[in-house]
Amino acid sequence: MLFMPIIWLFYEENGLTIADLFIIQSIYSVTIAVIEIPSGYVADVLGRKNSMIIGMFFGFVGMVVYSLSFGFEGFLIAALCLGIGQSFISGSDTALMYDSLVQLNRSNEFIKLEGRTISMGNFAEALAFILGGLLAEISLRTPFYFQVGIAFIGFLVTMLLVEPKTERLKDGKSKPWKNIKKIIHFSLRENETLRYYIFYSAIIGAGTLTMAWFSQPYFMEIGIDNTFYFGLLGAGLNLAVAIPSFYAHKIEEKIKTKTLLIVILILICACYFTISYVTSFWGLLILFVFYITRGIATPVLRDYMNRHIPSEMRATVMSIRSFLIRILFASTSPFLGYIANVYSLQQAILFSGILTFLLGGITLVFLLKKDVKPY
Repeated sequence: MLFMPIIWLFYEENGLTIADLFIIQSIYSVTIAVIEIPSGYVADVLGRKNSMIIGMFFGFVGMVVYSLSFGFEGFLIAALCLGIGQSFISGSDTALMYDSLVQLNRSNEFIKLEGRTISMGNFAEALAFILGGLLAEISLRTPFYFQVGIAFIGFLVTMLLVEPKTERLKDGKSKPWKNIKKIIHFSLRENETLRYYIFYSAIIGAGTLTMAWFSQPYFMEIGIDNTFYFGLLGAGLNLAVAIPSFYAHKIEEKIKTKTLLIVILILICACYFTISYVTSFWGLLILFVFYITRGIATPVLRDYMNRHIPSEMRATVMSIRSFLIRILFASTSPFLGYIANVYSLQQAILFSGILTFLLGGITLVFLLKKDVKPY
């Protein structure tokens, strides 16, 4: 995403405030949330590859709209298209990888390969931040033009994916809503361990997503406003995710499951609280620790979840997790944007940290009472 290092500067150049940014991102998240579970079900019934093709097409359209828009309404339409696209991809990608490994009798390698996939993505994102920062020297709109081409390439690559052989839901096409209700009931009522994994993973996911959108305003808060430096810092943060993600399977092997779950929450919240009080360049160091924790948490929590999900409902259950992330983000981000505008960015970051700590802590207490051994 070449535009990410300058997205806030781009919004500001086109007359938007930080509150507008969070409103658009909130609506983007609501769009994903509304379509998330039905799109996951489509992936389970019609195929994960087909779902991802639909998602990449909407992603391409969204980037075209973004590159041609000059105000709130245009950015909102672009966000809606991107939200639809993301919802069809989310869950389908993880399910396709996991079931491909099951078919090859290599499911025990998921955490290793998922970590490497996330790592490769963040290395690519690091390069994109540097290139995006350089392209922004031409104009803040230039990265969006190049992003259109990248989105189109992504759409073509999705066509090359291979669908693994998996069991399909009975009456999947004729009774969709009945089956969706059955999957939701299984994952959030019947299987208590899976339920708490879903909620815990969603809370951590929402917490890391919120910090990602706070990072650029925070750069400006501590006196960094050059697009090239935005790009370099964004690249560094993505590398901070990439390296631990690559070795996530090693970390999972060495640290007990319960201990790792506790450490993830403590580090995420400690970084939130520290950053809310530090308005100097030292805050960047804390931000790097936050992103390192994110690099470990994402593949590890996905792996823990996948071990409790039947193949025929994997994409739908992973979409339930994404649905909850987006609902949490959408319900809190406008309020956080309001706090940042009316009071201060530090107050908004502090409030977000407190919320993550309370919700994550309560869920973790219930999760630790269950059998959370990964094998």
